[in-house]
Amino acid sequence: MTAEKTTMAFGWRVYGLGVMGLGIACLTFGNFDPGQPMPKNFPARIVLAYAAGAFMVAAAVAVEWRRVAAWGAAALTVYYALFVVILMNGRLLLADYAVYVTYENIAMQFAIAAGGLIVYATTAQIDDQIDAALAARLTHLGQWAFGVCALVFGGAHFVYMSNTAPLVPKWLPPTQEFWGYATGVGFVAAGVAILTGVQARLAAILVTAMLASFGLLVNERILLADHCSHWNWSESAVNLAVTGASWVVADSLARRRH
Repeated sequence: MTAEKTTMAFGWRVYGLGVMGLGIACLTFGNFDPGQPMPKNFPARIVLAYAAGAFMVAAAVAVEWRRVAAWGAAALTVYYALFVVILMNGRLLLADYAVYVTYENIAMQFAIAAGGLIVYATTAQIDDQIDAALAARLTHLGQWAFGVCALVFGGAHFVYMSNTAPLVPKWLPPTQEFWGYATGVGFVAAGVAILTGVQARLAAILVTAMLASFGLLVNERILLADHCSHWNWSESAVNLAVTGASWVVADSLARRRH
């Protein structure tokens, strides 16, 4: 495997680990991931929660195994795009379309779907399952979707600054609000760059680094403070999965440039 393919594989494996963490959390707590809002009175809800967790773990393991990575990524793309974004979160969108956090939650799940689509396009092309033209179209669609998600993430920082700023460690200079606004601007700028193609790869790399820093400075601290919370485990796993998706986007942009 060439150095380029090794780096590419590492990005999609970070993505796989994040989704695997989400599935393990579902199995551990016997409940759906908070980002997958299944109605509480839905028939056989607990059984379906375990089934969803087992599916995510199995598909993520497939992503980690090179021979079946394309199939695992395809399964995750369909699951997140159709079931999670459209069916689960689409129901909430109809009811809470005026609440911005609804769009942020959808963007989180959509970013995971976008990462899966790019991993599928990349691995399926390498395995000669699809041709280069189709792989390029699917990859571009995934990049575009992630760019839109980045814009939504940035907007959430401004809309919910009172919630965002306290997440920043107090010891980090100059102020918590500064980093809340700075990261919001960073997401918006990255989204514009990815959608327009202007310094898109640099933007994706910086977003990946920023998301990774969130995991270390924010999610890890919250998880250590309350490791019995399904929400905290889920948030950490989602951050890892979206970090992996961003890494995958950056690698795909490098290949397009070459």
